[in-house]
Amino acid sequence: MFITWLSYGADSNGSGVTILLELVRLFQKLFSSPGTKPPFNLMFSLTGGGKYNFLGTKRWIENHLDHAESSLLHDNVAFVLCLDTLANSDELHMHVSRPPKPDSPIQSFLEQLEEVVSSRFPWVKVGLVHKKINLVESSVAWEHERYSLRRIPSFTLSRLQDPKSELRGSMLDTMSQVDFRKMKRNGVIVAETLARYMYNLSDKGSPKDMQVFKGQLDFHDSRMSSLMSSLTSVPRATQLLDKEPAHILLVNSLEHEFKRYLQQVHRHTFRQDKKDPDITFFDQMSQQIVMYRVKPAAFDLFLGGCIAAYLAIVYYTIQNFDYLYVKLKAAAKYKHE
Repeated sequence: MFITWLSYGADSNGSGVTILLELVRLFQKLFSSPGTKPPFNLMFSLTGGGKYNFLGTKRWIENHLDHAESSLLHDNVAFVLCLDTLANSDELHMHVSRPPKPDSPIQSFLEQLEEVVSSRFPWVKVGLVHKKINLVESSVAWEHERYSLRRIPSFTLSRLQDPKSELRGSMLDTMSQVDFRKMKRNGVIVAETLARYMYNLSDKGSPKDMQVFKGQLDFHDSRMSSLMSSLTSVPRATQLLDKEPAHILLVNSLEHEFKRYLQQVHRHTFRQDKKDPDITFFDQMSQQIVMYRVKPAAFDLFLGGCIAAYLAIVYYTIQNFDYLYVKLKAAAKYKHE
């Protein structure tokens, strides 16, 4: 049951979107200068329908793999990094569908991640969580599993270890539950790890505590706070993102943020496919709940006893009508005398 008008999704997954938008801004500065441009290309993707089995990601992958003659996904993709629920806790879990092979890009990213955390944030616990994809289940646990099903290297970074944690779908997931200091720290960890991987800083002998994002390249507290406030200003119900004025404004604002820093921005609108699991979208944002109060079982027993007693009296009266008639007639005659 989805209570769309009470689901603001601050940590899940407003934190992932906020960090993603900051990564867009920071890496745009690195790519804009020939001297700091890394030997990799980055593609940022923001999809909807995460609470509905990641339908947005699924449709995007299908369109770029099954219905396209040439696709970036067919080229040499090092890995796909998904960000999910990063606004709290001192734990950081790297979720994978299969253990990374030695010398693979994902294994290299994990090593860089451990270096960044151990050198700058030693109190943060980093762990690798391996969970096979259960093809019997109709839904996937993490977004990266959508890519893994198509044999695209991918993983998810999250502060949660259990994908079924109630924190991912709670109506209490509001701004009050967000720790901006920890969310910024997790964003810095992701950014520094990506930079170390893309520039191959470890093999070049750079110090483990080297800071790439500092000064003008630092994360902006005010910007992250504004982004989070905007994301949690309205419930992000998937079925209303293109209907309600406030939701349309939110989507347009996100697109504008991408266009501020990226040269090529494409917006795709997907409709529900009949092949998808049975999901019914309601247009109304809120509905009145009607509650009925029923009598307890003891009342039914009492009512049944009263009915039985009434029927017994009627039956007795009918069976003994002559006797009662004589008694009543005699009583009336005595009173008259």
